[in-house]
Amino acid sequence: MSTDKEMSDEDKVTQATQSQEAQGKDELSNETNQASEEELDQEEETEVEEEVDYSSLSKEELVVELKAVLALQNYAKADQKVNEIKSAYDEYFHKEKDEALQQFLADGGEADDFQFKKSNLDTEFYVLIHDFKVKKSEFFKDQEKQKEQNLQAKNAILDRLRDLVDGEETTLSINAIKSIQEEWKKIGQVPAAQNRNLWASYNALMDRFYDNRSIYFELKELDRKKNLEQKTEICEKAETLVKVEDLTEAIKALNDLHEEFKHIGPVPREEQEALWTRFKTASDAVYDRRKEYYDSQKEVYKDNLELKEKLILKLEEYAEFKASKIKEWNVKTKEVLAIQKEWEAVGPVPKELGKEINKKFWSLFKHFFQNKNHFFKELDEVRLANKNKAEELIVQAEGLVDSTAWQETANKLIALQQEWRNLGPTPEKVRDDLYNRFKKACDSFFENRRSANKAVNKEFDENLKTKIALCEEIKAEADSESLSEESLESKILQFNEIGFVPRKNMKEVLASFNEAVDYYVEKLGIQGGNKDEFLFRLNLNKLQSDPNGNRVLNKKEHGIRKQISDLENNITLWKNNLEFFAASKTADKLKDQFDDKIKKAETEIDKLKKKLSILREF
Repeated sequence: MSTDKEMSDEDKVTQATQSQEAQGKDELSNETNQASEEELDQEEETEVEEEVDYSSLSKEELVVELKAVLALQNYAKADQKVNEIKSAYDEYFHKEKDEALQQFLADGGEADDFQFKKSNLDTEFYVLIHDFKVKKSEFFKDQEKQKEQNLQAKNAILDRLRDLVDGEETTLSINAIKSIQEEWKKIGQVPAAQNRNLWASYNALMDRFYDNRSIYFELKELDRKKNLEQKTEICEKAETLVKVEDLTEAIKALNDLHEEFKHIGPVPREEQEALWTRFKTASDAVYDRRKEYYDSQKEVYKDNLELKEKLILKLEEYAEFKASKIKEWNVKTKEVLAIQKEWEAVGPVPKELGKEINKKFWSLFKHFFQNKNHFFKELDEVRLANKNKAEELIVQAEGLVDSTAWQETANKLIALQQEWRNLGPTPEKVRDDLYNRFKKACDSFFENRRSANKAVNKEFDENLKTKIALCEEIKAEADSESLSEESLESKILQFNEIGFVPRKNMKEVLASFNEAVDYYVEKLGIQGGNKDEFLFRLNLNKLQSDPNGNRVLNKKEHGIRKQISDLENNITLWKNNLEFFAASKTADKLKDQFDDKIKKAETEIDKLKKKLSILREF
């Protein structure tokens, strides 16, 4: 019996020794397991974000992008984006500042006196940048402070764990260990330089605890089995992720499972390798899906690249577009924006070419709008010049409002109105005001003239009655025996001396007068050339009463002289042609024809010269 007992004790010692060795290997394997998990963690998926070419955005768009980045409150990820946005915005800001300086110098200013005033948008942008830097600094300071606090907390746990490991064994030790494990998991990150040592100390102390307490080996095995159940459940969840359609969602869920797997304690040694292999296999299946997706997208990216290259070629046609009308610019702008919409609808391209192709497109896009801005800048200068001209025309028009030289002033205002119509565009803000001021001045004058003409219109009506009566008198005298040339000329002079008639009756009364005069001349028996001269003289008498009579007489004289000159040139040409005709019957006929033309032309010249001599009498 004693031998059996001794053998039993020896077996116990052996068993305890083996358990300790196994436990040591188990924990070492667990560390390896954790190391493998950390390597896998490094492969964690991050959302693939299409790179944004901030250099292609306007200042307003950069502010919107900055606000969107800051709203995420992820200072670690936002830092690079904020720097890129700031770099793009600084380029605009410095360019505007340099242009302002050059303009200041061009206006005669001194460089030392130059002060550049930020726009409200500039102020808003740099305030956001400053606030971000302050908050980022505070965030990282808080992070470091929190890490130091976490370090102190974990060191305190290590002190408690040492006391527990080195102290006497109690029935509550295993519960204390589980409590310490939970506390350890809940504590966040520590300074990177201390992390490895902390984990090493923690694992070493945990190993010592389990190695030194063989009496609780069975409890630990139970705990490991429970951990096995939890990790098996995690493996099952990971295996279902390969069927999740949303790859981004699957990767995020897998990352969460890795974090949970890492913080669950060790499992039985014989299950550890198989369990880890199962979990890694499930993870690799998800990552393989991701790889297959990216590989399948290569052809799509290539097709997208071709589409974007075509859009660049299409946009190149607009890069040097020039026009002088706003409508043409608006049409082309719509077309360019339609190309931009097509561009944005195309998916991503191969990452290594994305930045270059984006730069090409947005450079052309920006160049078009720079040309457009230049056009509108020049247009603003033209509008400003036209505004000054318009104000000058308004001053002239307002100066004529109270004039009573009705016809002369009306002619001046009509000339000003013609200048106004030829003026060209003025600034939209003052366009209506300028037009209303000019129109008011013109309307005021013409209203004054209408008011003054009311009295005149009555006189015109009386003149109309008088002229109609005179026409009837001329006809009546033509039918009597007392008609004479002198009497007719007297009546014509009397008609011309009568004042104006209403405009609407001018043609009618003049037609009646001409009809009466022609009837009188016919009754006088004046015919042939004498009639033509008589009627011509009468016509000149009528013109004398016309306000534009002198201009009409000069025009008539010029026309008669031109007719005479043309006929004389024709006669000279015809006489020259006669010298080349040969002596033949056909030539004789041609000579007779040309002789006839020459005689008729000479007769017409004599008539025209008589008219010219009559014209000189007036």
